[in-house]
Amino acid sequence: MAWRSKTRLSALEALAILQDMPDCDSDGEKVDFRFEGEYATDGESSSDEEVATPPPTDNPPSPRKSRKVRVVIEEDSTDEEATSDEDDNPPASKKRKVSSMDTTPEHTETAKDGSVWVQRKVEDFTSQQTTQMKFSGTGGPTEFARRRTTSRLQSFLCLVDMGMLMTIRDCTVQQGRRADQGWKMSVHELMAFIAVLFIKAAQGSAGAMRDLWSKDFGNSHIKATMPRNRFKDIMKYLRFDDKDTRLERVKTDKFAAISNIWQQFVQNCVLSYSPGQHITVDEQLFPSKVRCPFLQYVASKPNRFGIKFRVAVDLDTKYICNAIPYLGKDPSCPTGESLSENVVVKLMEPFMDQGRTVTMDNFFTSLSLANRLLQRDTTLLGAMSRIRPEVPATAKQTSGRQLYSTQLFTSGSALLTVYATKKKDTVCLLSTMHQKVEIGKTENQKPNTVIDYNRLKCSVDVRDKKLRTYSGTRRWPVAVFYNLLDMAATNAHVLYKACTGSKESKRMFILQLADELRTMSMQEKTIEEEMRQHCEMMRCSDGKTTQCQVRNLCNRNRSTERCVHCRKYTCRKCRKDSPWICGNC
Repeated sequence: MAWRSKTRLSALEALAILQDMPDCDSDGEKVDFRFEGEYATDGESSSDEEVATPPPTDNPPSPRKSRKVRVVIEEDSTDEEATSDEDDNPPASKKRKVSSMDTTPEHTETAKDGSVWVQRKVEDFTSQQTTQMKFSGTGGPTEFARRRTTSRLQSFLCLVDMGMLMTIRDCTVQQGRRADQGWKMSVHELMAFIAVLFIKAAQGSAGAMRDLWSKDFGNSHIKATMPRNRFKDIMKYLRFDDKDTRLERVKTDKFAAISNIWQQFVQNCVLSYSPGQHITVDEQLFPSKVRCPFLQYVASKPNRFGIKFRVAVDLDTKYICNAIPYLGKDPSCPTGESLSENVVVKLMEPFMDQGRTVTMDNFFTSLSLANRLLQRDTTLLGAMSRIRPEVPATAKQTSGRQLYSTQLFTSGSALLTVYATKKKDTVCLLSTMHQKVEIGKTENQKPNTVIDYNRLKCSVDVRDKKLRTYSGTRRWPVAVFYNLLDMAATNAHVLYKACTGSKESKRMFILQLADELRTMSMQEKTIEEEMRQHCEMMRCSDGKTTQCQVRNLCNRNRSTERCVHCRKYTCRKCRKDSPWICGNC
């Protein structure tokens, strides 16, 4: 039969063509034809109800509008190939129903950054029997510190060593000789200067520094240690680097004025003590209003202005293990890495790979940091801000929560705890150290993650309360040096107690340390006084007045005294500290 694409066939003609179709053109399925409308046979209606036959009319409806053919294809149950296809791709009506979140223990949710979280229940954790990461380090002073710490002064010199003191002495003398060519200072005199600062800090002296030398109300120990004018001269010329090369170093280091001294101090802190299992990373604001490019204002701190430091503190002893000053944007930070993550990795680098736990606040905590530390056998516990992209949307919701309720999420080895402290306020904690979650039996029903965070996060807050203001200054390197001395005194106190078994307070330790620091300077002053008296006795004067024969620092001054060694006439400018010993001898 000829076929034309544009020919329209009636329903009966189409039925005849399909019935005459050979078996080779069929797919083997049974075809059932049912007619609707005027061509439907008896008992075959378009619905389950009987369809009434319409009464005859003069104008019957158009055949195109009433011709409806419904083709029903019934699958052959004996066909193996069709059965296998049904198993692989079942129809929608035969697919299994996925139960809701209320009936299943787990619910998966994807955060904005792509992190996949699984909502869990508390019962899923209490039944787990997993072992926590073991701490393989040894907390306490290192062998380097134990060999040297035999006194308070030696514990202090473990942190502020003689090399640092000699560098400060040389830079200070260099600055002093810009104004006075004959200005000089010894290392022991610098130690006495530090002792004066410690005495003022330990005794909590208020008021101006000059009042400590008052005739009626001054401090006798300070007056015996150093004259007031000498202290003012040292404070005026105090420097920590070579001023001639500073301009070149400032281009790449904003901290160049005291950078070398600070790095040596931090290195000594790391070498002298091994922290315990728990370390706290936090920010410290040293109170100061000096003018510097990185001065910070923090409204939540008691002293709102100051220089900010990021510190790592041992939980048990409050030992400052590592410290980094905040100088603004860090050019050494790798591209794509957040500043907070880079800071934590730098602080914890000497203490990783030993199973320690680091606790931090919401500024530092992130999921990527937790996974990065976990690769170095270091677990994390920290508060987490709800605005971070890795936090799931369900955890960000604050309304509609029951008071003191706990919601848990897991992503790999990380556990996110959402605790409702108020009806419309929640606290998010991220942890990789907890394998069990237990709800407290108290009224507020705190989970153990919140309790552990409150216990492990207190070290830096307690450390801030021990700060002392040594003296007023308008130069930021001196303010940083004050903070260095305070950290050194705290760490030296920890070393001294651990190595000697002493139980004295920090205040008494600082006072005793100040006394040992000024001992050598006092001995030098005693020797110089004895030498002066001896020279006075040995000094010869024949009453003759002539020009100075040494001429080191003068221009033909007149003199009546001779050097006790070379017998040359020596004026007062060309003699040494001890009277009438010329500069050449």
